[in-house]
Amino acid sequence: MSRQLITDAKNTWCPGCGNFAIQHTLKDVLGEMEEQGRSLDDVVLVTGIGCHGKMADYLNINSFYAIHGRALPVATGIKIANPDLSVICCAGDGDAYAEGLGHMIFAAKRNIDITLIVHDNRVYGLTTGQYTPTSPLNFHGRSTPAGTVEKPFNPLELALVSGATFIARTYTRWLDHLRATLRDAIDHRGFSFVDVLQICATYYNMTKPYTARAYELEDHDPGDFDAACETMREWDYSSDAPIALGTFYRTDASTFDEKFGNGGQHEEERKEAIAALLDQRV
Repeated sequence: MSRQLITDAKNTWCPGCGNFAIQHTLKDVLGEMEEQGRSLDDVVLVTGIGCHGKMADYLNINSFYAIHGRALPVATGIKIANPDLSVICCAGDGDAYAEGLGHMIFAAKRNIDITLIVHDNRVYGLTTGQYTPTSPLNFHGRSTPAGTVEKPFNPLELALVSGATFIARTYTRWLDHLRATLRDAIDHRGFSFVDVLQICATYYNMTKPYTARAYELEDHDPGDFDAACETMREWDYSSDAPIALGTFYRTDASTFDEKFGNGGQHEEERKEAIAALLDQRV
C-alpha cells in the first residue's frame, strides 16, 4: 500500500504561496517513483532555513533540517555515506545563493549526485521582506526601503561555470512543466540544479509578470554549453526580458560519490559501518 505522502502537520505557508505547488509536485513525483518499484525509504530530503524548510515537516519521507546555508554539505555527506540513496535538497534563494553560495559552487564542481531545488522567490519571506541575491535592482524591501543599489546575479550561469551537469528553470504556476522538470532532475545522475521561480504571495508577488513573460525552451540543444550560456543570459533576473523555462544544460560525467568510493572497492566496509551505527541506536 502506498504511503500517505502529505503529513498531518499543520501547514503555515501563506495562502497563494508557491511552496504548495512544489510540495504537491514532489508528492506526485515521489508517488510515481514508488509505483515504479523504488522504495521511498531510500529517498532523503534535506532542507535549509526559510519558508521552504518546512517541506521537511510536510512530506512523509526521510528528512534532515540543516542550518541556514548548510543544506548542501549535509546532503553531500549523506550521499557519500550511502550512495544508494536518492538525495533531494530544498533551499531558498537566500539560503543557497547567499550564505550557502560556496557550498553550491563546490557541489556543482564535484558533480555530487544530488538534486538541488531552489525555491527562488527572490525575497527573504520568512523574515518579512529583505532582498536576496536574485532580487532585482531597485528592489524595495524591509532592508532597502529606498531600493537596492546592486544588480542580482544569474544563478543559472553560476551553476553552469561551476560544473553542474543538469541545469533547469521552471515556475510554480506551470505545474506540468514543474513536475516533468523535477522528475528529470531527480533521475539525472550527477549534480542537478533547478531554479524554481516560486511565488511569494505576501512580500513579492510576481505572478503577473512571470506569467506574461515566461516561455518554454524549444529547438534548444541542452548538450551545447555555449548555447546554454547564451540562452541563460536572455534574462538577467532584473530586466523585463522574456523568461525561458526548461532544461538549459545536461551532460553525463563521473560523479564525486563514485570517485570518492573508489569504484565500489570499499562497499562491504561501508555497509558494515552503517549497520554498526544503526545497531548502536537499538
